[in-house]
Amino acid sequence: MTREEGPGATGFDPQRLWLASDRPRKGRPPAYSRAAITAAAVALADAEGLEAVTMRRVAAEVGAGVMSLYSYAPDKETLLELMVDQVSGELPTGGTPSGHWRAEAKAIAHVQRALMLRHPWLPVALSSRRTPGPNTLAFLEYALAALRPSGLDGATRVEVFAQLTAFVTGHVTYEIAQAAASRSLDRTAAEARYLAVVAADGHHPELAEALAAPQRPVTPEATFDRFLNRLIDGLGAPDHDAGTP
Repeated sequence: MTREEGPGATGFDPQRLWLASDRPRKGRPPAYSRAAITAAAVALADAEGLEAVTMRRVAAEVGAGVMSLYSYAPDKETLLELMVDQVSGELPTGGTPSGHWRAEAKAIAHVQRALMLRHPWLPVALSSRRTPGPNTLAFLEYALAALRPSGLDGATRVEVFAQLTAFVTGHVTYEIAQAAASRSLDRTAAEARYLAVVAADGHHPELAEALAAPQRPVTPEATFDRFLNRLIDGLGAPDHDAGTP
């Protein structure tokens, strides 16, 4: 998504965005709020993709003049920060961790995947560096508490959480692309025939062995679980929850 600057935009300032008031300091009280503007942008991205989110389109959705929107979000980059944090409010932040950190880490990955599938633009938005807003920080706090029984120090737990989020982001991106490609049955069949020929040519014995192995469940959920299990089980942290899945 290309940057769309507003008048006098000076770049993203996380302290001003997250810690200052979300109401313009001057002028009469507005007929809409930053939350309403963000919700409109999220709905637009959900329906039409991130490319459809422009300041002009969002202004039209809330019935505002495009110039007035710049009081809340001086540019599209700031609006995207708001969108990411708003949907992050759908993630869990309460409850007492079970103490079984591997199971908790897998549960965290599953709720992240579900969120990204509900908002398919989110993996793309997360590909750029984002400054965590209040909802994102609440989920981070929840995740770090869930990982505490691993015995890892705080900085390493942050890295594990980042690694987990990166895995989910990449996997969902691939999953969405595969779902789009699989809609073409002709292409799927052609790819299967091609790989069968390549596996039989004698030059790709490793591939031939892999293709001859018993088929595993190929549903998106089963594939995600297999990859996730390998990631979590291979973290190599002290096994403080022996016997935990």
